[in-house]
Amino acid sequence: MAERLKIPGLAGELAAEFAGTLILILFGVGVVAQVVGGAIGDHDSIAWAWGLGVTLGVYVAGRISGAHLNPAVTVALAVFKGFSWRKVLPYSLAQFLGAFVAALIVRWNYTEILGKVDPGHTIKTQGVFSTLPGNGALPVHTWGAFRDQVIGTAILLFLILAVTDLKNSAPAANLAPFIVGLIVVAIGMAWGTDAGYAINPARDFGPRLASFITGYGTAFRDQYGGLYFWVPIIGPIIGGVLGAGLYQALVARFLPAETEEPGRVANDPELEKA
Repeated sequence: MAERLKIPGLAGELAAEFAGTLILILFGVGVVAQVVGGAIGDHDSIAWAWGLGVTLGVYVAGRISGAHLNPAVTVALAVFKGFSWRKVLPYSLAQFLGAFVAALIVRWNYTEILGKVDPGHTIKTQGVFSTLPGNGALPVHTWGAFRDQVIGTAILLFLILAVTDLKNSAPAANLAPFIVGLIVVAIGMAWGTDAGYAINPARDFGPRLASFITGYGTAFRDQYGGLYFWVPIIGPIIGGVLGAGLYQALVARFLPAETEEPGRVANDPELEKA
């Protein structure tokens, strides 16, 4: 019995993914609701709250499940890092469910505010819950947003692998979640214009579905009327695999063995004299 308590098993991992993603979305969608609905804060507060949400979500789930909190991360780790493929779908479903429940909580809590600024629950406040091309206002269309999601998620996975690779210069102690949060802040500040930096299928689809069933009839469409919900799902999956692959090709395969010093060439006679 004692041994079983030390190993959470799949159920424990899924509970952790659910809880970690729920925390992420409570802060991420919550801050957008505050800015859009209450005019409190701005783009920077949105970027920082999303990053802090990631940090806190990773601290919640990290010890049990690894805190993927993102199907793009889960798929990329399965492709390149040996994560079990049989866990990919359950992890992704737990992440979607966590995002969905968190968005329902935000929707409930901000009912009066959103009803005041947008009584018809239109495209005006749809962006509180899910992303839109050009953030619903700038001249970006489907394929521009798709390109953006591929690039943004590639950056995310490249850097996540870099800061969590123990053979690389991984953050000391328990700082990795904080650094990962800063990565999301930086992406939000540099790559948030074309598609709202979803970079996470669960982050977008869970709240999108929650908004749809609570009055946002256009939730699956963009401001042009086209079906858009698939872009922040497919784009990040492709981008995540691409970014992880680039890290493996450009960095990971050149890292020294754990017993070697960075910068030294193994079996070099001249260096061995040093």
